[in-house]
Amino acid sequence: EEIERETAYPDGKVEKVLKNGCHLVFFPNGTWKKVGSDGKTITVTFFNGDVKQLMPDGTVIYYYADTKTTHTTYSDGLEVLQFSNGQIEKHYPDGKKEITFPDQTIKNLFTDGQEESIFPDGTIVRIQRDGSKSIEFNNGQRELHTSQFKRREYPDGTTKTVYMNGQQETKYVSGRVRVKDKDGNVIMDTKV
Repeated sequence: EEIERETAYPDGKVEKVLKNGCHLVFFPNGTWKKVGSDGKTITVTFFNGDVKQLMPDGTVIYYYADTKTTHTTYSDGLEVLQFSNGQIEKHYPDGKKEITFPDQTIKNLFTDGQEESIFPDGTIVRIQRDGSKSIEFNNGQRELHTSQFKRREYPDGTTKTVYMNGQQETKYVSGRVRVKDKDGNVIMDTKV
């Protein structure tokens, strides 16, 4: 670009005004700033390689050179962090967070303490504030984990519950119920 005028300041700063209306300011420490011809688009390139961009719509994009991480803050308060390993985090103004891991697993952290993870194979894990967990598998099976038991529900309606004392109870669609003690011995079997 052609330079319209150049000014050197006593503190070592140099300002260049280009014919296209852009302003470039060079600081003695190696940092430099570019103000676009619109006066609203500003890019600051720091001496350590970090880059900060201010966009006309209020979006701020900050690139951390050391970690190769980009942190974008939008005018509505949404913050997006993009890490060099491919992980992306979205921090919403209401406090919700969504993390997309490199393997494409998505984890949602809700403001009420609940969590939800969606795995690439379609499995969904939800954790409630009380610590109970539900798992929905892509084959139609479901699991519920509480402080008292773990229960698996099968698509045909069969349920198998393992209690904290080790006792197991299986309920079949036919109405049959089989109970085993902690050692696996059948203590009850109602055959229909």
